[in-house]
Amino acid sequence: MSIPLITDSHCHLDFPDFDNERPDIIRRAGEAGVHRMVTICTKLRLEPQVRAIAEAHDPVFYAAGTHPMSAADEPLATVDALIEMSRHPKFVGIGETGLDYHYTSESAEIQKQSLRVHIEAAQATGLPLIIHARAADDDMAQILTDCFKTQPYTCVMHCFSSSLDLAKAALDLGFYLSMSGIAAFPKSQDLRDIFATAPLDRVLVETDSPYLAPPPHRGKRNEPAFTAHTARVGAELFGLEYDAFAAQTEANFDRLFSKAAQYKAAA
Repeated sequence: MSIPLITDSHCHLDFPDFDNERPDIIRRAGEAGVHRMVTICTKLRLEPQVRAIAEAHDPVFYAAGTHPMSAADEPLATVDALIEMSRHPKFVGIGETGLDYHYTSESAEIQKQSLRVHIEAAQATGLPLIIHARAADDDMAQILTDCFKTQPYTCVMHCFSSSLDLAKAALDLGFYLSMSGIAAFPKSQDLRDIFATAPLDRVLVETDSPYLAPPPHRGKRNEPAFTAHTARVGAELFGLEYDAFAAQTEANFDRLFSKAAQYKAAA
């Protein structure tokens, strides 16, 4: 009996936590049914290293952006630079970008400026925007909505752990919510309740590895193979068999990250 296939829609394979182990980590992912993963570049100057990982491993795709917590310390991204990067066949998303007022509220204005650059690049390329949001729900909802009214774009709220109001604002725009290991934590029932309000065809799964390992690995280094643990929690939440939930999240990923789906089909 084959293992249902799923995709880790957000991980960080370039982080030093994975040095000297990447081939083994990608192999273990495949053994767990995680047949694709999107590794995320959080500082544009590191894009060549992240791109090289995607080029070296068939199951790996990548995205690039300036993480909001780095927005004040890195050169401001440009739309032209993001568009140029997006020409790579395995570059499938813009970001992660967003707003983080929990740790870096003092740089709120430059974060907003950076976010708008990334949104414009998503609008120009047609690739999905990948959003990090923490303690900035009102500003996030307003910027995403205002920019969408100017020109529609697609988007995933990665590692979603914000309020019901922000979830509704994102879903109302046709955006997706991505379920990380946080949603599998025993004390995250409120977050699971928010996910339960989302249309099933708007849910993705991810690890955000090396962070946020789900049970039974909580407190340890996370890796893409562990997406399966979060997906099993998602299946239970939606009252589905694991294979049915896995198939739905695959269809959702293919719809949003259509460039990755088309790459696979052409390979």
